Amino acid sequence: MRNQLAGTGSLLSLALRRDRVLMPVWIGVVSLLVLSMPASLEATYATAAERAGLLVTANANGSLRALYGPVFGDSIGALSAWKGGVFAGLCAAVMSLVIVVRHTREEEESGRQEMLCAAMVGRRAPLTAALLAALVANALVAVLVTAGLSSRGAGGALALGVGLGATGSLFAALAAIAAQLTESARSAKGLTGALLGAAFLLRAAGDAGRVAGGSALTWASPLGWLENVRPFAGERWWVLGLFAPACAVLMVLAYVLAGRRDLGMSFLAARPGHARGRLGGVWALAWRLQRGSVLGWGAAFLVAGASFGAMTDGVAQLVGDNERTREIIERMGGQGAMADSFLAAMAALLAMVAALYIVSSVLRLGGEESAQRAEPLLAGAVGRLAWAGGHLVIAFGGSVLVLALGGLGLGLGHGQDVGAAVGACLAQLPAVWVLGALAVLLYGALPRFAVAAWAVAGAVLALGWVGPALNLPRAALELSPFAHLPRLPGAGAGAFEWIPVLTLTAVAALLAVAGLAALRRRDVLA
Repeated sequence: MRNQLAGTGSLLSLALRRDRVLMPVWIGVVSLLVLSMPASLEATYATAAERAGLLVTANANGSLRALYGPVFGDSIGALSAWKGGVFAGLCAAVMSLVIVVRHTREEEESGRQEMLCAAMVGRRAPLTAALLAALVANALVAVLVTAGLSSRGAGGALALGVGLGATGSLFAALAAIAAQLTESARSAKGLTGALLGAAFLLRAAGDAGRVAGGSALTWASPLGWLENVRPFAGERWWVLGLFAPACAVLMVLAYVLAGRRDLGMSFLAARPGHARGRLGGVWALAWRLQRGSVLGWGAAFLVAGASFGAMTDGVAQLVGDNERTREIIERMGGQGAMADSFLAAMAALLAMVAALYIVSSVLRLGGEESAQRAEPLLAGAVGRLAWAGGHLVIAFGGSVLVLALGGLGLGLGHGQDVGAAVGACLAQLPAVWVLGALAVLLYGALPRFAVAAWAVAGAVLALGWVGPALNLPRAALELSPFAHLPRLPGAGAGAFEWIPVLTLTAVAALLAVAGLAALRRRDVLA
């Protein structure tokens, strides 16, 4: 076993050094998602009576239970765990799967793992280092959350922090198994992401049916275990004991699978392509490479839109006479009836998340280039603009599709005018295109810094979602392109302003053209 784990320490140091930016960002996002809740809740529900009313109203609304889970207490700590716990668990799971796949299957796919294993590196050392890196990240999340919420109750803070770390560690183990089963990093992330989505849907279905979190569907999901820890509401410490054996079993299975396959191979081999090939050109190749991502994002937006739409009728009841909550929703969704303002806010939120899709799709160009799959294409009769154009059509056109599906879900979930909901989402497209075009410019002109497009998209999402709740100055909110677009529905079709829509569309076009011009002039793999 010592030989099998030789070099683990060195590989762990290398992984932590490579993730010296990625890991702190993820840890900060997961931690702040929870730590920002107490101040926001205290500002919105200042009295004990208001918090007690929130508990009753939230537990009586099946849609809210499906989204956040049941509320187990009316203290600030318990409400913070309710409002941020499930989503922080989701983020911890995504952080873990990214870290594990990055240092296992992605390394094998690039060929670097083979060089390392040819030296004094044990067979199971890479997997061990990847799991340890994920455990370090989750431990830091647990420490920060525990320290940040300890003033609300040491026991509840510890329960929530450990629960989040345990949830992330469980999905790290699942990602390790997925990395053994699949032959590409993208497939491993997709498989683990599908399991995460299934866990969320199981928990949502269980909580929608029963108030106290005791549904069998809820207990079938690790996210259901997290909510049933009940931080700040009579902690159930024994629930945390479920994570340790589950993680141990999954990690042992990952080690067994790793020992039974050759380096670079997988248990779920890709299907062979057609003998004569059926791709009609670079456009068809781009669609073939990105169709799974487009369809996955589209399905997720349809489900998310339907969930938000189903919540709409209960929003007015939840808000009641609470002017603070009403003001936050109106700052996000504009003036008008509460249902319309909420729909407008959710349409804007879906659009801000769609910015993450378009950045991911545009930066697929960089992935193809760094993997040296672009050079053989460009060495033939394929021009750079044609090659890049195929991917950009999928990126920009795909954003239209996913937003339209999100609007369709909003309309169907609300049971009202589907066309108005789709139009509300599509009205946010120019801002999505601006962020996508910025990614094009960064990739074309500064390919080594193209990942900065993720930071910009994340900052815009934070401004649009958290900014109104924190009552940030208007000047700060207007740094986001979404702040300049009309909020529909609610304001009425007569209030639609074309000038910001056309202006942002023109800005997106200029940025994209500048990026393509820079791509034509620079060296490949420069």
